[in-house]
Amino acid sequence: MEPRTDLEPASASDSIWALAWSQKDGLRQLTAVDEIRHAYADRSVRLWLDLYEPEKLDLQALAEILSLHPLVAEDIAESNQRAKVELTDQLLHLVMFSLRYEGEIVADEVDIVVGERFLLTSHGRTVRPREAPFMRRDVATGLAGGTDYLLWALSDWLVDGYFPVFDRLGDEIDQLEDDVMRRPSNWLVERLFGIRRELLVIRHAVVPQREIFNQLTNRDLPLIRPERVVYFRDVYDHLIRLTDELDSYRELVATTMDIYLSQVNNNLSDVMKRLTAVTVILAGVGAVAGIFGMSEAGLALEFREALGFWLVAVGVLALGGLAALYFRRIGWI
Repeated sequence: MEPRTDLEPASASDSIWALAWSQKDGLRQLTAVDEIRHAYADRSVRLWLDLYEPEKLDLQALAEILSLHPLVAEDIAESNQRAKVELTDQLLHLVMFSLRYEGEIVADEVDIVVGERFLLTSHGRTVRPREAPFMRRDVATGLAGGTDYLLWALSDWLVDGYFPVFDRLGDEIDQLEDDVMRRPSNWLVERLFGIRRELLVIRHAVVPQREIFNQLTNRDLPLIRPERVVYFRDVYDHLIRLTDELDSYRELVATTMDIYLSQVNNNLSDVMKRLTAVTVILAGVGAVAGIFGMSEAGLALEFREALGFWLVAVGVLALGGLAALYFRRIGWI
């Protein structure tokens, strides 16, 4: 039988989708549990099963077919795990996360179970490994290379998807830095706190995955062939780079917050200096006016006041003017 080359991703309503490959029959697509059971019974067949929010009964049937440990099946059904890697009953269970940017960072859990002849992925409908770039190439090559090769292809695709998210977040942080210098506002503070929350979401999703690939590249795991370790080490290097960028972003956000507080303090200081200057000028004039009293105002308006009054009045106003010029020169007003 010729290998199929027209395999298209299943529609959004299909929760179970699978590819079966054997050297004899090539690549074929499966969508029913009975088809998967029949194909897996053939020891020469390798399977990739991709599940979109599977029904409980379907998941139980697949767990029975693939001999999944009950705890692994429970973790897949609950979909609320942290990033981790576990070896259970000679099966490798990984929990990874997909990141997407929709005005804010959203992390979606992806469960991956690797056996000697199968790889199972389970996730929400926003994650679409069936439409990954490696699916546009010869998918049969991936399955023919073994489940560890397909595991690398999927994990590499997930990790590569982090870079556009990091780039957009980095651009937004740079823009906020510029806005803080030009026009600090309460909205900027709210957005900075929002980015800090998003960085925590990324940290909880990405940082533990470094340990996952550290174990995959340093532990002697029977499901990963020695010649494939270098592939996983490449993914590990990408995660190291991403976590370094994550630390840099956290420092930039903290620095931007410090800049905002400095700008607010500087603006407050400018206001206080202006108020001080105005107070000094008015207080001097008011003090002299208070000494003479308002009773002299009527005589002054009738020009019956003595020369001494006018000398004092002109002197006080001149001193006030000089004080105003001085404060203006030093930038207080």
